[in-house]
Amino acid sequence: MPHLRIEYSRGLGERADIAALCHAVHGAMCAAGIFPLAGIRVRAFCADHAIIADGLAENDFAAMTLSVGAGRSNDALRSAGDLIFAAAQTALKAPLATPHFALSLEIRVIDPELSWKQTPIHARLSGKS
Repeated sequence: MPHLRIEYSRGLGERADIAALCHAVHGAMCAAGIFPLAGIRVRAFCADHAIIADGLAENDFAAMTLSVGAGRSNDALRSAGDLIFAAAQTALKAPLATPHFALSLEIRVIDPELSWKQTPIHARLSGKS
């Protein structure tokens, strides 16, 4: 784990390149140096229905939630978050230049006692498969 979920408004999907956003934040997650490559996931989901702020049709959002396993310091997570958020800001430069866009990132640390995983990808990427 780290898994980055991007939820975004339908209008943003029409006005911005969501695939490019996914590639940008994936690159930032890799560059952070604190996440195992085999655990990195980036997923984007369009909200079928959303009312944003004052309800104007041109309002858009991208809400990113990064879920990570326990064991990293807040300083390390903050540095990684800064890289990821900066990559998203660059990828979403055009919408951010308007007064109708909201971008957010939240990092959640998952309790290992309440998390189950089976990921053969780790073994494959480490050459132990």
